[in-house]
Amino acid sequence: MLLGILLSGCDPKAKSSAAASPLPAAKVEKETVTMATDAPQMSSLGFETARSRAATTARFTGRLTWDDEVTVRVFSPVAGRVREIRPVLGGRVESGDVLATVASPEFGQAQADARKAAADLLFAQRSLARVRELHEHGAIAKKEVEAAEDALAAAESEKERAESRMALYGRTDSAIDQVYSLRAPIAGLVVERNLNPGQEVRSDQMLANAPALCAPLFVITDPARLWLFLDVTELDMGAFKPGLKIKLLTKAYPDRSFEGVIDFVGSSLDPATRSLRLRASVDNREGLLKAEMYVTAEVDMGAPGSVAGGVDIPAKAVFLQDNESNVFVETAPGSFARRVVKVAREVDGKVLAMSGVEAGDRVVTEGCLLLQSMLKARE
Repeated sequence: MLLGILLSGCDPKAKSSAAASPLPAAKVEKETVTMATDAPQMSSLGFETARSRAATTARFTGRLTWDDEVTVRVFSPVAGRVREIRPVLGGRVESGDVLATVASPEFGQAQADARKAAADLLFAQRSLARVRELHEHGAIAKKEVEAAEDALAAAESEKERAESRMALYGRTDSAIDQVYSLRAPIAGLVVERNLNPGQEVRSDQMLANAPALCAPLFVITDPARLWLFLDVTELDMGAFKPGLKIKLLTKAYPDRSFEGVIDFVGSSLDPATRSLRLRASVDNREGLLKAEMYVTAEVDMGAPGSVAGGVDIPAKAVFLQDNESNVFVETAPGSFARRVVKVAREVDGKVLAMSGVEAGDRVVTEGCLLLQSMLKARE
């Protein structure tokens, strides 16, 4: 036994193993972790090189609506009962064309007020002429003339008010028929009609809470141009700028695509969904697309006019720290720095890093939690 121990003590391999010093511990300084390149922890780390941004296509769901710049929703300014409806649904009307006639005592009262105002003005004019003549002969005092002049001014004002009210209703004649003509404010197609003969209408109809009651009587528009509304997340908003072209796809026409152009980017996020509202104009001169249709919008995230700069990195390299996106970047063999990055939409397992990482940097894709735990142990 003793001989065996002595022989083992003379073994050069055993002596070399005993003399081997342990590997130094990982060094943590600020946001950097440094360890030996042959440290056991290195075997649990994975890496991937950040590459210059490649053009990627993202898809968003959107809803088509009428273009409000060429659309009007018609309500009745008076209460009454519908007598006649002129245009057919889908028919074209010109500005000023009669859409419907309404038997309205309210409108009849406005006509009567206009007739009375004209009669009162005539009476005031005659009265002033009479009192002036009497005053010239010394039959009445000056104050009587002044009172007649005031009455004439009041009658003139009332007549102007009554005529302006009738002009708003689209009538300038003095006939009293109690029939109001609802006219088209603009030229276009009648794409919606919520009116029937004999139906009662009210001037405050649009203030009703029930959708069946507050619906417009007519909707007139030019369907050759539609609006598309998109809701995008904060991560995607940087990819959209006014003037950016997008491609629209719809199940109704699987073999065709349509083109739209972003013309409005919202200035605030929806507080509930944290999404940004975008609007695009869509050419619909063929009339194939319909309002309230859901479509898919394809956006080239690398298109000119979209978000500039940035590199593609694996999505699994990104982790959250203090509500910020972070990555670990290998700055030297065995040395890893934690950096804050601003990332955009994830596509095919890649995210666009717009700051914090440059093309050619090696980012840690496996073992981020290990490096993060080393930094936290220092803290």
